[in-house]
Amino acid sequence: MRLICLDLEGVLIPEIWIAFSEATGIPELRLTTRDEPDYDKLMRFRLELLKKNGLKLRDIRRVINGMDPLEGAKEFIKNLKERAQVIILSDTYEEFARPLMAKLGYPTLFCNSFVIAEDGSIVDYKLRQRDGKKHAVAAFKSLNIEVFAAGDSFNDLAMIREAGNGCLFRAPEKIRKDHSDLVCVDTFDGLLSQIDRFLSRQAPA
Repeated sequence: MRLICLDLEGVLIPEIWIAFSEATGIPELRLTTRDEPDYDKLMRFRLELLKKNGLKLRDIRRVINGMDPLEGAKEFIKNLKERAQVIILSDTYEEFARPLMAKLGYPTLFCNSFVIAEDGSIVDYKLRQRDGKKHAVAAFKSLNIEVFAAGDSFNDLAMIREAGNGCLFRAPEKIRKDHSDLVCVDTFDGLLSQIDRFLSRQAPA
């Protein structure tokens, strides 16, 4: 059996924190895992900014409700699901993702969750598992499933390398340069071609 594992933000949907940064006029919220490889450091920084500015989950959801998948993403997922099983491995949060999953046709999503106070403030976050993307891929492989993985950020590198099959997608120049042994594609057609090569090759004996 073969399985396709994809990142979510920057691959299928816009970066939620960047959209929220633009909506609130807080430039520091533009930082993502493309910029900061230490995920805990990044999230603590974000939560402190939300607290400092009195922003709550409902404020972020208001922005998310006006967002759409990236151009071509819905058709890409539809075409991909006709070829193989697909799982989205993301460091986003279920409280963020639900409206956008509906717009993508409800692909399977593994992600994290928030701790929400009674007043709607986001006070903490709960990882499904530390290095969850890498461990998910390793678990699939332990079931004799071949995995292809693709993503755009620092936190996708471990799952791509764990899979042993995959590529970068629309990655920033620094990641492309520092990991030049990985193929990087910039279109959904290009990504689909990489996946088709993976799906069509002869399975190991």
